[in-house]
Amino acid sequence: MIWILTKYLITAGIVVLVSEVAKRSDRIGALIAALPTVTILVLIWMYIEGQDQEKLANHAYYTFWYVLPTLPMFLIFPFLLNRYSFWVSLGTCAVISIVCFAIVAVIVRQFGIRLS
Repeated sequence: MIWILTKYLITAGIVVLVSEVAKRSDRIGALIAALPTVTILVLIWMYIEGQDQEKLANHAYYTFWYVLPTLPMFLIFPFLLNRYSFWVSLGTCAVISIVCFAIVAVIVRQFGIRLS
């Protein structure tokens, strides 16, 4: 139980840190957020908990393919936010990301990569 609480505290602490840095500096906050901190933490937690190398490698591999469809959101969100409310912009970006996931899944399946 202490281990899970430790994981929660460290992981939450990093999210709060990024949020606080972003309040002070858009660029530095974005830079820290763009770093794959969540993936790195997950890989560390998995490694410490004894997951085998294949599981770690698969996690990193699939993370790459799942990140690609989210990239358009980061370009579209600022554009939408200038025209609509935060929630409408965020919801629209979520839908766009889901559509992009489906498109990427169909495209990469032709190369033998199964994401769904």
